[in-house]
Amino acid sequence: MNKVGIGIVGCGVISAAYIKASRNFPILDIRGVADMRTEMAEARAAEFGLTAMRVDQMLKRDDIEIVLNLTVPLAHTDVDLVALRAGKHVYSEKPLGVNLTEAKKVMDLANEKGLRVGCAPDTFLGGGHQTARALIDGGAIGKPVAGSAFFMCPGHERWHPAPGFYYLRGGGPMLDMGPYYITDLVQLLGPVASVMGSTSRTRSERMITSEPLKGTMMPVEVSTHVAGTLEFRSGAIVSIAMSFDVPKHRHTPIEIYGETGAILVPDPNRFGGEVSVARTGGEWEVKAHTHGYTDGEFRSIGLADMATGIRAGRPHRANGALAFHVLEVMEAFQKSSDEGRRVAIESTVERPAALAAGLSGGKLE
Repeated sequence: MNKVGIGIVGCGVISAAYIKASRNFPILDIRGVADMRTEMAEARAAEFGLTAMRVDQMLKRDDIEIVLNLTVPLAHTDVDLVALRAGKHVYSEKPLGVNLTEAKKVMDLANEKGLRVGCAPDTFLGGGHQTARALIDGGAIGKPVAGSAFFMCPGHERWHPAPGFYYLRGGGPMLDMGPYYITDLVQLLGPVASVMGSTSRTRSERMITSEPLKGTMMPVEVSTHVAGTLEFRSGAIVSIAMSFDVPKHRHTPIEIYGETGAILVPDPNRFGGEVSVARTGGEWEVKAHTHGYTDGEFRSIGLADMATGIRAGRPHRANGALAFHVLEVMEAFQKSSDEGRRVAIESTVERPAALAAGLSGGKLE
């Protein structure tokens, strides 16, 4: 196999998940890690038997084709632009940028240079979500007409060792967790046409309760409860709420309601999960997974699909156009709330191609 060389920039918490998961995909070869904090890069390199290097060294390496950008949201655009100028494809953690203006710089430069942009989340490629898509596309619930999507929790300061960035520009529940839910909804239902939203920020400061910063107060710059309605070009209407202000709730992550039935879609922050369908007047029935990549952490499958696309000369699924559309949708909630009106979504995107049923062992088609 003609492997694709990967260089990682950003050696925080999520980098370990990517490195471990990359071992499921033989096409990926991580050839270096870098971080603005040298000690972080060296520690991650030592942990996984990799090579630590500076970013400028990484960008000069001919054997590194894709830069995997795992920095904090405020740094996503800057790192992507530097990598693109050096002739590297980029795959970024979500969101693609802290706003559309920043994200457009990345997309424009990539198009100018003929390079690829990929962006998390890639969980929609997991077997739970591909199974749900196959059922919807196969007519299991009839034409989708409505749905709901909920992520609500008390906040990330309970568990993250350095949660401050979740509450600064580029953070908040919509930009942090919204990508999982909205990306999955787009792959299930198609592009979004318009958004209506309401937002709130309950506190200007929050106390960190996780170690090692327990007891420290951190500023809150962004809305911490975002709710509203997504109207899809297909006509489906989905209610959505993303919150860091809710102590407990009982909503399922995603439900899609069709003309003849309904489907429960698993947590879009996970790859597997139970899929259930109920026909009109019937009871919920758990459906067997039709697709692989369900049991485990595969948080490199989108990167592997991009690498496979480079070698095969085909489009990749977790692509920049999809991430840009999702970012515009997420940004529209605050705009709608601020201006008190429905916001039309200007961008559109094709649903990413479905994965073939039964793939496993690092195979992607």
